[in-house]
This record gives sequence, C-alpha cells and structure tokens, in this order.
Amino acid sequence: MALPGCTFPSSGADRAQLAMVLEVLASPKPGNVDRCHDYAETRLEHFVVSALAARPALEAAGARSAGLGSLIEAAVGATACHAGGNTHFGTFILLVPLVYGGTLKGALAAVRSTTVEDAIAFYRAFALTRVRVAAEDEFDVNDPAAADRLRSRGMTLLDVMAHSAPRDMVAREWTNDFALCRRAADALLADSDPRIAVGRTFLALLATEPDTFIVKKHGPALADETQERAAAVVRGEATLESLDAWCIGRGVNP
Repeated sequence: MALPGCTFPSSGADRAQLAMVLEVLASPKPGNVDRCHDYAETRLEHFVVSALAARPALEAAGARSAGLGSLIEAAVGATACHAGGNTHFGTFILLVPLVYGGTLKGALAAVRSTTVEDAIAFYRAFALTRVRVAAEDEFDVNDPAAADRLRSRGMTLLDVMAHSAPRDMVAREWTNDFALCRRAADALLADSDPRIAVGRTFLALLATEPDTFIVKKHGPALADETQERAAAVVRGEATLESLDAWCIGRGVNP
C-alpha cells in the first residue's frame, strides 16, 4: 500500500502512530467506528487522540527503556486523557513488541524474554480498561489474588498470552509468530489502492478468522454468522452496506 506524495516514516513509533490513524480513518469497516459512524460513547476523534497520546510509550518501546508489560501499561494509561473508553488496548498488545523489536525476529525475541513482572504490569494495564474477560478464568484480571498466582507459578507475560490464546486472537499472535499481523501486512503491501486497502484487508480477515471478541460478547453462533456474512461480501453475494447495517443493528463490533 503506497500513499501518493508521502514518504513513510522511519522510526517504529512514527509507523505505529501512522498505522493507528490510517486504521480508524479507513472506511468502510462494518460495525466499527470510522469516517461514516461513531458509537454513542466512542467517536473517531477518541481513536485519533489515543494514537497521539500513546507517542511517549511508543518512543520508549523503540528505545527499549522498559519491559513490555510496563510499556503496554504506559500506552494504555496515556489513553485516559479521553473519555471514549477502550480504543487501542488490543492494538498496543501487538504494536508495542513490534516497535520494541524493530523487526519480526526482534519482536519474537522480546515476547519470549518477558518476565513475571511484565505479566503483573500487563494486569495493571488491563485494570485500566473495560475489556471483556471470562469471569471463570483462574487468572481473571479483576481478581486481586491473580497477581499472587502469577508470582507463585512464575508465569511470564508470554505465559499469560499462551493461557489466553485459545480464546483470544490477539493473545494468539504472541504464540504463533504474529501470523495474522504478517498476513495483514502482506495484503496491505500488495494492495494498490490505499483508500480502501485497510477496509479490504479488515474484511478479508473477518471473513476467514473467527472473531474472539464477538464470541466473548455475543457467543459463538453470532460470531460464526458474522464471519459467514463477511465471506458473502467477499464473494460478491452481499454488500458492505448490508453487513454494516446488520452489525450495527446487533451491536456487533468486529
């Protein structure tokens, strides 16, 4: 994906911010905040402010001045400057190690080197959000005793992600060499139209990957239906507009 008249920035923090801004400005993305629609409590402007506010944490990641857990905590904490709720928590889980590592190989080395203290800092970051979790999980982030269990079992942040991976596609990226990130990056680089590349890549992933966020919020049946409806759009059997209206009508936020 090339932006006419633009030179892509060289620093990891610059590229991470650009990615966050391009993602929210992309349209259409059915069921999501974008140029076409906001949610009652979360607007496009909240995502842009979040991307700007995260700059110090992203720079710190590029400088490797703290552990991944503390860096994610700092990035999430910075977004408290707006009242739009959780805008980029999952994004930070992916971008922070990528910026920290500088390359995919470096990011993989970084996640494999995480510590118990990284895991505990990550739990503090989780506490700052309204992210949905499984209440029956023994490592429930809302349980004050969870940090003690992490310490007693010596669980690193990578261990926490591995524990969550079967139920969370973002955590799974840490354990499968960032496979979906690499797939999305390849699709974006190959797309010749920057105006719709992000939305097209989003739709392709939605059509082929079960969305674990939808599973947590609405259950597997609705997640499966969302995936099939996205696939129908990809096949040309339905329109983006119809998928968008269906998602919004059911509160589905892929």
